[in-house]
Amino acid sequence: MRKISVLNWVSIDGFIAGTHGETDWFPWDSEIEDFYEQRQDKADTIIYGRETYEVMSQYWSDKTLTAADRPSFINFMNNTPKIVFSKSLAEADWNNTKIVREVNKHDIEQLKRGSGGDILVYGSGTIVSQLAKLDLIDEYALMLYPIVLGSGRPLFPNISDRIKLDLIRTESYSCGSNLHIYHPHN
Repeated sequence: MRKISVLNWVSIDGFIAGTHGETDWFPWDSEIEDFYEQRQDKADTIIYGRETYEVMSQYWSDKTLTAADRPSFINFMNNTPKIVFSKSLAEADWNNTKIVREVNKHDIEQLKRGSGGDILVYGSGTIVSQLAKLDLIDEYALMLYPIVLGSGRPLFPNISDRIKLDLIRTESYSCGSNLHIYHPHN
């Protein structure tokens, strides 16, 4: 069975972006890049919410990106099938993107039972919350960055019930970041 993995960077106070969506606060180095590439090598589908989709599609489809801009990421982001959950997005103009109007547990369970690699969720706190409430996330790979934003877009907006997770492993990076991998507690 395919697994859904949330792959996000998070500030110490639980935000995945600043108040205006800014993500200029997280360090990026070759160690972190290697980790992301390893995860992408196991995946063949990406899930986004509308806001994250719009940011990612604008950035990664930019024709001025060059080999110095991480060619494996350019290829993965542009050519991997993408599902964007949105009630308002009229059309998807990024390669291999399908718009789905709502998160439906049955449909996502069917997707997970299908053939293929892992399914990655980037950003998309609202979608992460909806998937978590439906117990559809198999793994949370959270890159904790040593910064307090004070406010911003939380990883888990609109969560009112507790979600217990089991820490599977941690890894420290020379830039000061720490990877935490969690699985839902059974």
